[in-house]
Amino acid sequence: MAATPPVPSFPETTKSLNRLLLSHSPRLLSSNFRFSFSAKCSFENHRNSTIEHFSIMNRDSIHNNSTNSSFSSSLVSASSSGSQLNSKNSKKVVLFYSAETKSLAYNIASESDAIELRSISWGKFPDGFPNIFIPNAQGIRGQHVAFLASFSSPAVIFEQIPVIYALPKLFVASFTLVLPFFPTGTSERMEDEGDIATAFTLARLLSNIPISRGGPTSLVTFDIHALQERFYFGDNILPCFESGIPLLKRRLQDLPDSDNISVAFPDDGAWKRFHKQLQHFPTVVCAKVREGDKRIVRIKEGDPKGRHIVIVDDLVQSGGTLIECQKVLAAHGAAKISAYVTHGIFPNKSWERFGHDNGGSPESALTYFWITDSCPLTVKEVMHRAPFEVLSLASSISASLQI
Repeated sequence: MAATPPVPSFPETTKSLNRLLLSHSPRLLSSNFRFSFSAKCSFENHRNSTIEHFSIMNRDSIHNNSTNSSFSSSLVSASSSGSQLNSKNSKKVVLFYSAETKSLAYNIASESDAIELRSISWGKFPDGFPNIFIPNAQGIRGQHVAFLASFSSPAVIFEQIPVIYALPKLFVASFTLVLPFFPTGTSERMEDEGDIATAFTLARLLSNIPISRGGPTSLVTFDIHALQERFYFGDNILPCFESGIPLLKRRLQDLPDSDNISVAFPDDGAWKRFHKQLQHFPTVVCAKVREGDKRIVRIKEGDPKGRHIVIVDDLVQSGGTLIECQKVLAAHGAAKISAYVTHGIFPNKSWERFGHDNGGSPESALTYFWITDSCPLTVKEVMHRAPFEVLSLASSISASLQI
């Protein structure tokens, strides 16, 4: 039998552990023991060898087997208590969802045992106005509550606003509104007197959500279109601005040609929004320039030749700018062209304009087109249709609900 290698002596730690041994305080024992052996082994995964090491260090102070046995039992108990404590430390959240976001809500709940799904009865009266009911409303008192919204059209916005205003008033501990896509303002240009900023109006509407027992409402949203829109919100709401770019970066790492990826921005706005998150990739920046009465896309900086180019933007509607950017990149020698947008809006089925490139046609088709599930209606249309791939925001939203 091989001799047990000597264990380094830690006088002060040993004295502390001896005192803990006599007192059998599981919480303190677990804390100090992990500190002493953090460089030696993992407390959770190797607790059997850890118990042996501890026994060797303390056999001069411990003279009977019953004490060792009792200590070992206490150590295992402390380990189990630590695992249970981590689970208990997760904030329990009751998540309600709209009719459109049901699929995403189930994906979010699958990410964490701390999230409990609750449904809402969405109906209509004969005159077409909403008839809404929250089952067992008293059952959410004192709990952290969230609502997963989808503002895909003015009609569903009006339907969900009453629920968003009602939930914080049900004596909940806190209220979080998860709105993956903040829709208004994507096409607005405030150029003439009389132009109405609907994005500002919606932000004001959300800023006046009633305060819950825990304080102002938290708003979780992803890659808001116009950077100035984040300043539209008032002091009674706490906006948390998340991004889908980490999902893209993980997906790019999985590609067989991940070492040949360059990122292209279709305009200066996209570059300002995303270049810091993608600074480790070679970049190509495009720009719209005016030639006569036309605005055309030109490459402003960077070289796409021989590279797999990924065009990155926050959203796509008709896709016109993206297609023009694609043509220019292909003309300058890009080997493959893919695209990513956080929000695939695609009104009037404009996603049909994007074909799948199986190789050799980067000027007219895409190798991949990644979108997130921030726009549920689009996801239903493009699911399992090449070149589209859906990167789910579920894990990001689940993590945000623990803030």
